[in-house]
Amino acid sequence: MIRLAIFADIHGKFLLPFKLVNHYQNLTGKKIDYIIQCGDMGAFPNKNTMDKATLRHAQNDPDELGFLRQFCQKNREIEKFLNGLNLNMLCVRGNHEDHLFLDNLEKQAELNNQTHFSIDCYQKVWVMRTGVPIILDNGNEKISLIGIGRIGDRKGRKDSQFIQEYEYQALKKLFKSKQDFDILITHDKPSESIRGYGSVEIAETLNNIAFSYHFYGHTGEPFNNELYDNGITQSVKIKELEFNQEGKLSDGCMIILEKSGDNISIEKVPLKDIIGFMKNTWQYM
Repeated sequence: MIRLAIFADIHGKFLLPFKLVNHYQNLTGKKIDYIIQCGDMGAFPNKNTMDKATLRHAQNDPDELGFLRQFCQKNREIEKFLNGLNLNMLCVRGNHEDHLFLDNLEKQAELNNQTHFSIDCYQKVWVMRTGVPIILDNGNEKISLIGIGRIGDRKGRKDSQFIQEYEYQALKKLFKSKQDFDILITHDKPSESIRGYGSVEIAETLNNIAFSYHFYGHTGEPFNNELYDNGITQSVKIKELEFNQEGKLSDGCMIILEKSGDNISIEKVPLKDIIGFMKNTWQYM
């Protein structure tokens, strides 16, 4: 069996998924093999490159600066914790990242024929290249996935937060390969003809490749699990990893996926019932 913990929209709280996974493992005795994250990491190594929304939120929430403060220069306590946990987090890009920073790292990864690339000083946080297949292997079981970072746009804009042409071309190559994969990880949702938002590229991917599950964040909607229009893929909206007005996390922020043979299943972790993981205390857990 292989087991994944899946999150979305951490917005700078890079340490929180690792701490939640550590708590889950200690509580249940079930080992997590990989952490998956659905974009809006808040990967800004320099405060000068932060977008206006991130800077605005950071005025009231220092967690927005978590990457800069905790994952760009080594902290011995954090390094010891992460090395002991011995897990990597694989992410896709969101629309709130330093894309120039990520672009430079991705170009080097492409030259080295890497499917994903490390972005932090501990080499625990990795970003998937859009449209490049990844096989995760724990020695007993494998799971295949595709990532699509950034968000869709129907106005022809080329800004860095929108899916780029080279990424779309990588996806089109996959369509021609006629391969199937276990899961699709995206930041945005597939486009909807009625309301006119979402990503056309993600919708086209779901209509050309048979995935068992698709996970995404971005929209601000609550957790939802429904069969996609292709009649094959379970489309799962992950609740953003954020604290509510009571300072608590909501159910649907942390999903556990298990694969054994051809069987894949998911479960919600009841985060609202976990004592200690509050807005002002989680750093000490």
